[in-house]
Amino acid sequence: MDRIALFIFELGFYLALISLVISFIRFIKGPTCADRVVALDAMTVSGISIIVFIALFAGRIIYLDVALVYALLSFLGVIAVARYLEGGL
Repeated sequence: MDRIALFIFELGFYLALISLVISFIRFIKGPTCADRVVALDAMTVSGISIIVFIALFAGRIIYLDVALVYALLSFLGVIAVARYLEGGL
C-alpha cells in the first residue's frame, strides 16, 4: 500500500478512536438521558468505523458484514430508546 494512503488510513483510525473516547466521556457526564442516548449512538458510529478500518487493515471482508449488522442493531436500539423516552413504547 502506498505510504500516503497508509498514513491517511492510520489517521482516520486514530481519529475514530479519539471520537470514541470523547463520546464515552459525554456518555458518562451526560446530565440527561437524551444526552446519553446521543453519545451512545456516536460511540456506535465510531465503533463501526473502527471495525471497517480493521477490515481494511486485515484484508478481511467478513468484518464489513459484522459492521453492517452492528449498524442495523444500533439503529434499531436508538429508535427503541427514542420511542421509550417520548412515552410511545
